[in-house]
Amino acid sequence: MGAIAAAVQACRKRIVAACTEAGRPTDCARLLAVSKTFPAAAIREAHAGGLTAFGESYLREALGKLDALADLPLEWHFIGPLQSNKTRPVAERFAWVHGVEREKIARRLSEQRPATLPPLNVCVQINVSGESSKHGVSPEQALGLARLVASLPGLRLRGFMAIPEASPDRVTQRSRFSLPRIVLEQARAEGLPVDTLSMGMSTDLEAAILEGSTMVRIGTAIFGARHYQEEGEIP
Repeated sequence: MGAIAAAVQACRKRIVAACTEAGRPTDCARLLAVSKTFPAAAIREAHAGGLTAFGESYLREALGKLDALADLPLEWHFIGPLQSNKTRPVAERFAWVHGVEREKIARRLSEQRPATLPPLNVCVQINVSGESSKHGVSPEQALGLARLVASLPGLRLRGFMAIPEASPDRVTQRSRFSLPRIVLEQARAEGLPVDTLSMGMSTDLEAAILEGSTMVRIGTAIFGARHYQEEGEIP
């Protein structure tokens, strides 16, 4: 077994243990492999280890991988901040977008989604740390943007996404992850069709699952440390 496949197994064990601790089904949280900055060969190995969903943030790099790996049945997620001049290729070639934070982006994605494809799955990004350097809308604004996404014909509202400020403290981690959970519960109470909380990464997936995460985005724990950033791309 290769190193990446072994890392995938280790991550799955962590997820199962966290789901059990939370009193949830052991398959309650899906594993999304964050493959940005890693080559197509690494994705092939991860796929051989059982993964099918991969997250990319740098569009130029991602499109090359989509072409190189077109022979595999992969599901591609765009997980980085999205500029308005880059919405078309994302709308045309990805299955999910994590991180919609502006009405303009949502409308462009809907308009540019090909009619031959299913609606684009969308998570609204919430800024749970209140940092100006973090992307996302405030928890108070999240429901309004979610309502808009749900109304657009080319999109399918799935839920919410968050990237809290890093903390080694489990109590602090859970406190920050509780905010998107509360917003999701409010959305459900309104009748919005939400089923996804995209939150939790290599260092805090356990806290995220304890607070209801249904999809954890794991990069370092699968592929190792990242080595570069695409020139001109926003992470």
